[in-house]
Amino acid sequence: MPRTVSFAEMTEGLKASPRMPVVFLGHGSPMNVIDDNSYTAAWAQLGQALPKPQAVLAISAHWMTRGTTLVHVSERPRTIHDFGGFPQALFDQQYPAPGAPDTARAVAAMLKDHADVGEDVEWGLDHGAWAVLAKIFPEADVPVFQLSIDLKMSFQQHVELARDLKGLRDKGVLVMGSGNLVHNLGALRFDGQAQDFAIEFDTLTADWLVDRDVDAFVNAPKLGALMQLAHPTVEHYIPALYSAALADDADDLAFFAEGIDLGAASMRSFIFA
Repeated sequence: MPRTVSFAEMTEGLKASPRMPVVFLGHGSPMNVIDDNSYTAAWAQLGQALPKPQAVLAISAHWMTRGTTLVHVSERPRTIHDFGGFPQALFDQQYPAPGAPDTARAVAAMLKDHADVGEDVEWGLDHGAWAVLAKIFPEADVPVFQLSIDLKMSFQQHVELARDLKGLRDKGVLVMGSGNLVHNLGALRFDGQAQDFAIEFDTLTADWLVDRDVDAFVNAPKLGALMQLAHPTVEHYIPALYSAALADDADDLAFFAEGIDLGAASMRSFIFA
């Protein structure tokens, strides 16, 4: 019979390391890959300030599943251009970071007691992951793997799953959520003015982060119309649940990018360290 091994044994290839931070990136438009602006400058500065991780676990708004959580375990994740209508220069971009198959399989095994979790070799790195990592680690020399978002899970279930990942922080793994704290493509505007609901919800979530109020993130649907305006669909919100849930009282919080882009996309990015 196969031997049951512990998470510590499965991740023995990772060296013990100083506790890694947890980050969340408001990733915004794919054009940020080829543009230089205040947001991309902040991401680049983050990369220069971070201790170099042994691996990155990315939880992106752009890998959605239903009924199961998948962990990507390939050795060479492909660069996915999961967008349309943009310049060819954007499609020409590649992010050839290696995968982290051993660590990814260890994470999948660790989570199986708490959720319907499986391994995946088809996905790769979607633009919610590689578009920001290309600015943070431009040499593409840090192994990366992704965890999908199961849209059938409740917000509380996502928080519980996130807390099961906390041990990775002591194994040199940087857990990175990538989405937007406000994301309403139907309310975009191009006159430089932020929508009132976007400012209100962005400010509210910033307060929750300062207060370490993960329950407020879970209970956001009780806000009714404000939540519906900020997130007509919730895939860009859920990665923030993971980043918030992985923090604890020993962490300091810093916002390293802020702003409402195109009227209805919060670019707020934060780090717990």
